[in-house]
Amino acid sequence: MNPYIKQLVTLVEIDKKIDSYEPKIAQISKALDTKLAEQNALEQKIKQYEEELADTEVKREKNEQHLAELNEKLKTFGKKSAAIKSEKELKALQLEEEIAKEQVAFANEEIERLDKITEQKKEQIEETKEKIQKMQEELEELKETTSKEVEKIEKERLEVFEEKQKLLSLMSQNIIVFYEKIRRWAKNTTVVPVRKQACYGCYMRINDHTYSSVIKGEEITTCPHCGRILYLESQFEEKDEENESRESASL
Repeated sequence: MNPYIKQLVTLVEIDKKIDSYEPKIAQISKALDTKLAEQNALEQKIKQYEEELADTEVKREKNEQHLAELNEKLKTFGKKSAAIKSEKELKALQLEEEIAKEQVAFANEEIERLDKITEQKKEQIEETKEKIQKMQEELEELKETTSKEVEKIEKERLEVFEEKQKLLSLMSQNIIVFYEKIRRWAKNTTVVPVRKQACYGCYMRINDHTYSSVIKGEEITTCPHCGRILYLESQFEEKDEENESRESASL
């Protein structure tokens, strides 16, 4: 069997391992990312409450100002009544005074309502801050755990990467270039087995001539349909059995 075929099969398996680490890291980091998103949502909620609180305080201030104006207006009705000369003027003044009193009552009610909202918003802000404080403690613990797990995976990935570099140093540069050219589009299916005379990359049946070339294993054979590199799994099984027999005999 062409030694390059075994190297290529080993290389694609190593690349699969290297590529598998990224999803693992993402999965480990998912819990931390979720918790950080929750914290961010709570911080945004505080910002929203603070904006609502500021808006409520502005409305209260306007009502206080309007109430002061109304009270000043009510004080003038006594002076105006002394100058009234007709019943019509008296009724008009009384109506104006009643309206002013209603407005005063409404302004007081509105101020009371706004005070309740202010108290509610302040409570909501405090409760949310307490949640963030509690979450911060959980976050610190989660960050430490995540960091350790990611560090462990990064270490494993580095070891596999070094294994790949060692293998690449033993391979022909032309074979590496050929492999990388196919890998650009085939990813981790660059080198695939042939089963039941079909390419297990595109699952198309290969012709007898190509199949015969794969069985011989004397040269690198590619799928005539998709261009992936083909190999026969049984060749590796036979090789492994042969190596085991030699090890047993040496013992």
